[in-house]
Amino acid sequence: MNLKRIFGTILTILGIVGLVFAAMGFVKSDGAWRELLVYGVLGLIFFMTGIGLIKSTSDVAKM
Repeated sequence: MNLKRIFGTILTILGIVGLVFAAMGFVKSDGAWRELLVYGVLGLIFFMTGIGLIKSTSDVAKM
């Protein structure tokens, strides 16, 4: 198992959760726009970092 790929997957999932949470708050039109902005920005950062880790890790079979 490649630890970098697993960590990238975890970051990607956390990013998706953050973006969904921000979108749900936006749809509900809560007055707390700062919290939604923080959730959205952190979700985007985690998502992009996770995707970058997954893309940059190569699959090499070791024998």
